[in-house]
Amino acid sequence: MNADRPYDIVLFGATGFTGGLTAEYLAQHADSRWALAGRNREKLEAVRDRLAKINPACAELPLLHADTTDAASIDAIAESARVVITTVGPYVQYGEPLVAACARAGTDYVDLTGEPTFVDRMYVKYHEEAVRSGARIVHACGFDSIPHDLGVYFTVKQLPEGVPLHVEGFLRVRGDASGGTLHSAVGIFGDAAGMMRAERERRRVEEPPAGRRVRISRRPAPKSRIGDGWTLPLPTIDPQIVVRSAAALDRYGPDFSYGHYLAVKRLATAGGLAAGSGALLALSTLPPTRKLLLRTLSPGEGPSAERRARNWFSVKFAGEGGGRRVVTEVAGGDPGYGETAKMLAESALCLAHDDLPETSGQVTTAAAMGDALIIRLVKAGMAFRVLEVRESE
Repeated sequence: MNADRPYDIVLFGATGFTGGLTAEYLAQHADSRWALAGRNREKLEAVRDRLAKINPACAELPLLHADTTDAASIDAIAESARVVITTVGPYVQYGEPLVAACARAGTDYVDLTGEPTFVDRMYVKYHEEAVRSGARIVHACGFDSIPHDLGVYFTVKQLPEGVPLHVEGFLRVRGDASGGTLHSAVGIFGDAAGMMRAERERRRVEEPPAGRRVRISRRPAPKSRIGDGWTLPLPTIDPQIVVRSAAALDRYGPDFSYGHYLAVKRLATAGGLAAGSGALLALSTLPPTRKLLLRTLSPGEGPSAERRARNWFSVKFAGEGGGRRVVTEVAGGDPGYGETAKMLAESALCLAHDDLPETSGQVTTAAAMGDALIIRLVKAGMAFRVLEVRESE
């Protein structure tokens, strides 16, 4: 699609922290025609100089002007590329112009948002236009939400077809926050009413799957147990992405449910996380304390390479249905940055170059890329493995 455009991939936001890591990954792994886009040419040139030390061919990397307040510049990058990657967030503030431009131009789009309000608003406003143009708008292509979305997809494929299925995901993680992550989280917690409005608006226009049921399990405690320790419900965008994949793909069966949990080894850790989340929610809702929170880290700041090298994640999935129980795992290194940059870049490369199912509109990674993206991520060092298969008597 759009093979005559000058670039396979344009990366918007390479001067930021995660955008810079994504640019470095592309410099090492992309056999593509690609370019950097941003509003500050001097900063883009500095990124290009850094990339040229990794790969000398990047010394000639094209630099494109793009500013979310300049509609013509955003239209220009959408019309020049087969796929656009954006790391410019918080997306609810800065993301809409590029989604709109890609939907109009028939350009595939990937981001790393974990903001439910943004995703729901973009569905309501641009899904149908993207369907008409052929654009694939794929949100949440980083740690939110690829390990969970593709992990559930991988688990479902180990279970019988045509039967009710229940899957639960258990996340263990060691990681650090960047300024961009903090600003997005504060935005989500600070506008709970807006998030609920966006969700209601989406439900009014989105058709449920015909003759099938998909839903998020609201059990406070999981049905399954994966190892020792404690579990907490995990209020992230991941379950929403998972059930949208289930709605799009018949392989998830006639009645699918998904439960989403954080797993920790110590009760004190569980209590501390619950208290910390409550405090962040409370502080995010009040303008004075929200401003103080946002000053603690600026967008573009993030953990050092040494800290990232110590980080890791593991998501174990317990799936049941049709007399079979399976346990699978998706695992990798630094979740928020190293692996997120990898997942984001490989998603764009997959859309640009791989033989994929025909989809369009706002779609998930499982529905749009599925097996092809899993193959790419395994080759890039992430693990997708089956740990246990058990048949019922």
